[in-house]
Amino acid sequence: MMENVKSGRKIVVKFGGSSLADHEKLLKAVMAVVSEAKRGTKIAVVVSAMGKTTDMLMTTAKNTSNGKLSKHELDDILSMGERTSVRIFAAALRNNGVDACYFDPMEDKWPIITDESFQNANPSIKECNKNIECYVLPLIEKGTIPVIAGFVGKTKDGKITTLGRGGSDTTAFLIGESIGADQIVLVTDAEGIMSSDPKIIQNPRLLPEINVNTLVGLADSGAKFIHSKALKYKPKDVDVKVMSNKHDDLSKPGTIIKDALTWELDAEIASSIPVAEITVIGKGISGNTKIITEMLEKVRQHTTLLGMSMDTNSIIFYLSQENNIVELFNQIHKITTDNKETIAMAVKKDLAFIQTSGVGLEETHGIIGRVSEDLRHAGINISGILTITSSILLFVDWNEKEKALKLIKTSLKTH
Repeated sequence: MMENVKSGRKIVVKFGGSSLADHEKLLKAVMAVVSEAKRGTKIAVVVSAMGKTTDMLMTTAKNTSNGKLSKHELDDILSMGERTSVRIFAAALRNNGVDACYFDPMEDKWPIITDESFQNANPSIKECNKNIECYVLPLIEKGTIPVIAGFVGKTKDGKITTLGRGGSDTTAFLIGESIGADQIVLVTDAEGIMSSDPKIIQNPRLLPEINVNTLVGLADSGAKFIHSKALKYKPKDVDVKVMSNKHDDLSKPGTIIKDALTWELDAEIASSIPVAEITVIGKGISGNTKIITEMLEKVRQHTTLLGMSMDTNSIIFYLSQENNIVELFNQIHKITTDNKETIAMAVKKDLAFIQTSGVGLEETHGIIGRVSEDLRHAGINISGILTITSSILLFVDWNEKEKALKLIKTSLKTH
């Protein structure tokens, strides 16, 4: 079923490299934009390099320079893929009766300004917003389609940068935010966001809608949906649609990504009551699903499970320390003594549960070691630590929770 689209709306459309891999796919992309423009939609287009152009440029540059290229020089070379795509795409739009122009990073009007982290540059949001509103938005408002090179940025002193993984998506998100887009459309070689990788799983299901905070967990796991670095730039109030390049109609369905991420690193006390830790040791516990299921059922009957870790010979439960927690201790102990695979259990009470979160965690190398070291210097022992997608879960003594929280927040800001 097609979307119910309204005339006069503004959208940003990004075409990935696989959607521009040959002249037939490129023409289909062009005609999809032309058809949408004829409906009265105001459009900005972001394009990646065609097919595997970036990979080819990378391989050629490295093999012919004996590895002596600087990151700045390599970014300049890698940008050529996108800079070629914008010229071809804009020309094709004009040849099909649509007013269009392209943006190149060597021009003064280039909108995406970054820092000097070559190969993995970070956009300067304030500068990008100003340039997009000044140079891109007026064209869209008068009906001209700007075609902008994705993945590419420029420093304030004019050096070309690249944005790293998910760079073209980042470009689309930045433009969508600044022009007040009604929707951002990411055209890919997939039907949308699937329940699993179709290259691994047979017949995965198309997800019609997904929250961006759920999606970032898949991105962190290495699934090739949208990179978490790009997702942190998704505008809060603009839905993003991921759809297949098989269609020549941008109103066709796909997956709608909702909401926005909180990507600043931060920490909070995640449980208002103390936490208990139950450790059960034995031999081959992880292979005995009967014991694990029995213990989990007892936990479910008594309290809230906050976290769990397991290896071959042990299992640890982190639980809300409810009034009846001692009864649960006794029941878990009975399961432990009733099974030959389990030998003994230990209990630790009155712990605080501190959650550290933010999309930047996976890009902040050594953050767990740094936080642990800061707590160690303060004499605060970590009773347990778990990492789940873009969050770190720490358990420390309840009486030291405020001191620990302050140290962790300071550590995140200074590192």
